[in-house]
Amino acid sequence: MIKENLKKIKAAIPSSVTLVAVSKTKPVSDLQEAYDAGQRIFGENHALEMRDKHEVLPKDIQWHFIGHLQTNKIKYIIPFVTLIHSIDTANLLEAVNKEAKKHDRVVDCLLQFHIAQEETKFGLDMEEAHQLLGSEAFKAMENVRICGVMGMATFTDDEAEIRKEFKHLKEIFETLKTDYFAGQPQFKEISMGMSEDYPIAIEEGATLIRVGSKIFGARNYN
Repeated sequence: MIKENLKKIKAAIPSSVTLVAVSKTKPVSDLQEAYDAGQRIFGENHALEMRDKHEVLPKDIQWHFIGHLQTNKIKYIIPFVTLIHSIDTANLLEAVNKEAKKHDRVVDCLLQFHIAQEETKFGLDMEEAHQLLGSEAFKAMENVRICGVMGMATFTDDEAEIRKEFKHLKEIFETLKTDYFAGQPQFKEISMGMSEDYPIAIEEGATLIRVGSKIFGARNYN
């Protein structure tokens, strides 16, 4: 089933869009099945779960951390993480930079923006982003690389609302590109869209989509 699901999604998305298989709460056997079907990029939202899966699965997997990252858990993922989607404060970025330095790594990161109506979602606003990117502290960080932005739309059936929020994230991306990352080819990623809304996200410019249940089936949180 996982193999068929992957095949179907990959056939329907443009080659310019990268599929992140969101494997949080799923057993290693499910990830192995997806891996055997050719999937190499997996998204997890718990640092310890990601570390444990990394230890037992093939080493050419690219691990994307997509959840809210607590500073005391950074050390578990820095040795191997490929991309952190969820940098939502200046302090978190500084902590990632500090830990990456210990491992002599430059870790790719996305800035997470709050684009949804729900207050429960994490993310920067534009003022915070300008403060962060314009700061001397940021300019001194040598072990992180900002590669783009991430956002989560409101959980709603209102397609117009979802589209508006994705459009807004694309505008944020364009503004930051112009103001801070002009001529920097690494700043190219817009991570938006999940199982229910990724087709809209792709239409609005997503380069990374985070798809879980449409690949692995519904999640069991018990």
